[in-house]
Amino acid sequence: MIQADGLPGDAETRSAPSPLFPGDTAFEQAEKTEGDVNLSPRRTAFVAAEHNQDTRDWLARDQAVFFRQSLSTPCLNVLSGAHGAWLTDLGGRRILDFHGNSVHHLGHGHPAVVQAIRRQMDELPFCPRRYANAPAVELAELLCAHSPCGPSKALFAPGGTTAVGMALKLARAATGRFKTVSMWDSFHGASLDAISVGGEALFRKGAGPLLPGAVHVPPADPGRCLFRPDGDCASCGLRCAAYIDYVMEHEGDVGALVAEPVRATTVVLPPPGYWQAVRDICDRHGALLVFDETAVGLGRTGRLFACEHFEARPDMVVLGKALGGGIMPLAALLARADLDVSPDKALGHYTHEKNPVACAAGLAALRVILDEDLPGRAATLGRRLLGDLKTMGARYTAAGSARGLGLALALEVDCPGGDADAALAIADRVLYECLARGVSFKVSGGNVLTLTPPLTISNEDADLAFSVLDAALDTATDCNA
Repeated sequence: MIQADGLPGDAETRSAPSPLFPGDTAFEQAEKTEGDVNLSPRRTAFVAAEHNQDTRDWLARDQAVFFRQSLSTPCLNVLSGAHGAWLTDLGGRRILDFHGNSVHHLGHGHPAVVQAIRRQMDELPFCPRRYANAPAVELAELLCAHSPCGPSKALFAPGGTTAVGMALKLARAATGRFKTVSMWDSFHGASLDAISVGGEALFRKGAGPLLPGAVHVPPADPGRCLFRPDGDCASCGLRCAAYIDYVMEHEGDVGALVAEPVRATTVVLPPPGYWQAVRDICDRHGALLVFDETAVGLGRTGRLFACEHFEARPDMVVLGKALGGGIMPLAALLARADLDVSPDKALGHYTHEKNPVACAAGLAALRVILDEDLPGRAATLGRRLLGDLKTMGARYTAAGSARGLGLALALEVDCPGGDADAALAIADRVLYECLARGVSFKVSGGNVLTLTPPLTISNEDADLAFSVLDAALDTATDCNA
């Protein structure tokens, strides 16, 4: 067990000034956005206290050959196995995975996906672009049959970021307009086109010129509303949506609104009626509505598509992460079939866009999701766990709101008096306490504990993870520490 505070960190982590938040450390800069563990001042102490020399040697070798970057390298552990809801590290310790980078809807190494990959590798391991192949066609047919866009066609890509890029290209081709509206604090990938429509400072600041015409608006966040600070959405009149209407009216030539229907990392849910209002606004201004469901789609929220909760039909939807069954990199763009208007343009044109092995994995994963009703499983278990999370949060002074939709769950650390630095430090202590006890999750936005278990997790494993979280909160949630 590591101590909760007073731990040393890397010198550069403790002292590096932040260009985004003057006076903050580099850790605080990163943790206030997507957030993760590599810049925490506790990482070095955790590695020293929890790992054997073999693991530390591999971590050193990893850091020596990979460029260091926020939210990634340096790493905090070395894995040797992943099965179901569990990870195994090089030292033999088992870790419940409530993070999974949102790829592990089926858990790790699901037998149906593994078998499909092995079979496809023996039969047709690669398919040049000029040829069709059965797994790609069958996966596209199954996705389009369930598309929230209505009658649809598909494009595949190796990752969600590239699928977002295809959506931007298709919106330009279909509307003849290049401007987009998207939300501050959103995330749509890390390439230059994706960070142009994304809204996180960590990815945008210092990157130089981005795509022209990328207009941003405040997100629909009831807990941090700029238009109604008291959070009274019922009497607000959806000013956040009215602001989008105002922007589109004055810009005059917006081609698409790009948004996460549910903010994935912090699990922020829009106020009632928001997406229906935005759908109407897009229709009036001739803009396409593009939902990025890379992280929250394919059943995590309790519906196959997150947007189905909000009765707002998109013109396009982006899928990724879990689409590859937690093994293969694969993403998809689904869009209204009548948007097939650019046969003379290269919307994707990726070498592996119809990779038969990746598509076989995706087809097997989607069949498991549908046949085993994993969205229904996420809805049922998610309701119980959200209730447990609210009960747990009520016991601790520093625990704020608990929220969730299906198995996308979050508990916000919120110290009395709004001490943001104390909340950030507590969230970090809770994370490392849980890691030391064998539970992994993500800290987002600096103070949000984000819990995304596999949709296949057993009730017993879910309860075990929550008992570990409860114990960590009990240890680490003194705002005066």
